[in-house]
Amino acid sequence: MASPGAREKSRRAAVKKALDRHKVYVTAQSFSDGTYRARVLVDGEAYWVDEFRLAQLRQGLSPAELELTPATDD
Repeated sequence: MASPGAREKSRRAAVKKALDRHKVYVTAQSFSDGTYRARVLVDGEAYWVDEFRLAQLRQGLSPAELELTPATDD
């Protein structure tokens, strides 16, 4: 059985990991010709991504790690 100190350390690590993760907000979605696209906001910057990249962002990868370029306003 884990000691109370070890459990507290584990809880603190989980909270730190959650706070360090990028928050991903979907601001627009489109589905056209069988293709899904979402405009997401991550750390104040907007990106257009497909379903796979959206899943990766939600798993904690950063836009830089995915080599995403910011969306341009049309």
